[in-house]
Amino acid sequence: MMTVCILLSVTPVQVSAASSSYATPTTPRNAPPTAATIALEARLYEIRDMNISAMGKEEKKALRKEVKSIKSELKAAGQGVYLSVGAIIIIILLLILLL
Repeated sequence: MMTVCILLSVTPVQVSAASSSYATPTTPRNAPPTAATIALEARLYEIRDMNISAMGKEEKKALRKEVKSIKSELKAAGQGVYLSVGAIIIIILLLILLL
């Protein structure tokens, strides 16, 4: 039991409320979106709406790289909450004990 708790505490999991197949980038509630994040989000929507099946192998590869870089820039801007599985278990146990 102790080993399972230790192993689960090291596994990172992103907690998000995205229900669609395309995760939409969100901004924190207390900070308005900047012009740069709006432009990056617009570019992601443009790429999503493209007809990728008509593109060549190199064009698809370039788009994948662009999407990865845009998503990493949006994550670096402080968007998203990351909790490990162990942290979630500890929070649930504390809530059970305190309530």
